[in-house]
Amino acid sequence: MKTFARLLGVGALALATLAWMPPAAAQQENMIDTIKSRGKLQVGFASFVPWAMRDKQGQWVGFEIDVSTKLAKDMGVQLELIPTAWDGIIPSLIAKKFDVIIGGMSITPARQEQIDFTAPYSNSGQGVVASTVLASKLKWPDDYNNANITLSCRRGVSGCKTLEEKFPKANLRQFDDDAIAFQEVINGKAHLVISSEPKPTFMMLKNPDKLFKPTPDTVTVSVEGFGLRKGNAVAMTTFNEWIAKNKDWLKQRHTYWFKTQEWAAQVPE
Repeated sequence: MKTFARLLGVGALALATLAWMPPAAAQQENMIDTIKSRGKLQVGFASFVPWAMRDKQGQWVGFEIDVSTKLAKDMGVQLELIPTAWDGIIPSLIAKKFDVIIGGMSITPARQEQIDFTAPYSNSGQGVVASTVLASKLKWPDDYNNANITLSCRRGVSGCKTLEEKFPKANLRQFDDDAIAFQEVINGKAHLVISSEPKPTFMMLKNPDKLFKPTPDTVTVSVEGFGLRKGNAVAMTTFNEWIAKNKDWLKQRHTYWFKTQEWAAQVPE
C-alpha cells in the first residue's frame, strides 16, 4: 500500500512538472518581438564587392546594405550593421551576436544543417567572358569544346572543374591569381575565362573592346537567402513575406549593383 501511494506521489509530481513546462512553440525564439522591442535590426555580413563595401567616406554601401536598410525601415526599426569575418559568420549568428545574416550567403545542404534560410532573394554563380579577337565567331557552347580552344581559370576554384566537365576537349590553363587568368584572355592568349559573378561582367564593362559574353547566363547557378538561427518560425514567415512583396525592387537593386558600374565612383579603386 505504501509502495502504491509512493508511486502515486511520484506520478503526481511528474504531472505537475509537465503542467509547468512551456509548450514547444513557446520555447522557440520570437526574434521579431525581440527586434521590435529593441528597436533595432542587427545584421551580420562580410565585406565583398559589390555585396558590401566601404565608400570614399567610409560608409557601408552595396546590394546587401540596400536590402538591410529597406528591411529595417519597413519593420519600423533602426539598422545596426555588424561586419563579421566570413569564416566565423555562422558561429556568430548561432551565438546571437546578431539577428540575421544578410550577406550573399548561398543556400547549401551543409549550411542548412547549421542554420535556416529564407526563400531566395538573389542569385549568383560562375560567369564567363571571352576574347573578342579569338572567340567572336565561336558558337556557344559547342565550339568551345575543341582541342584548339584555350580556357583560363584560377587554380583551385570550382570554375576550373566546371570548365573541365563542360569542355573536356579544350586546353585548360590554370593560374594562381584570378587577375592573371583574366589577363590571358584580355591579351588574346586564351579564348575564355571563368570566375564568380559579377567579376566577369565588371571586367567586360572595363574592357568592352577586348571582352564579350558568349552567353548572358551564368554557367552555374546558386541562390542566396537570409540566414536565421534554427527555430525562428515567426521570423521566417515575416522575412519570406517581405522578400515576396519586394521581388521587383530586389531585382532592380541587384541589376544596379551586379550588372552596371554606375556606382563605381562611390568607392575607392
